[in-house]
Amino acid sequence: RNCLGRMLFNGEQQEKSIEKISGGEKHRMMLSKMMLEGGNFLVLDEPTNHLDLEAIIALGEALYEFEGNVICVSHDRELLDAFAGRVIELHADGSYTDFKGTYEEFAEAKASGSL
Repeated sequence: RNCLGRMLFNGEQQEKSIEKISGGEKHRMMLSKMMLEGGNFLVLDEPTNHLDLEAIIALGEALYEFEGNVICVSHDRELLDAFAGRVIELHADGSYTDFKGTYEEFAEAKASGSL
């Protein structure tokens, strides 16, 4: 229940049948389930799709507190900056940039040409 609460499900919403919740609510519920299963590795592909701003913030906080490893593909820079401590940028030619730091630090280094 605490995990569902962290993903913005209040007491009444926690009692709803899965058939009666929206796509965004199903998305948040599945993210909560994955974090509760005790895994140490999450692979997320555009996890903010179908989420409203409040849910995106809650997801960023939950991922920040997650003790395992996360590979997250996202265009949501604020989400990435909320929890990422390492950024790997894949290039069209097959090469990559491996940067240890926040997304904001990565963006600043890239803009300054130091990468």
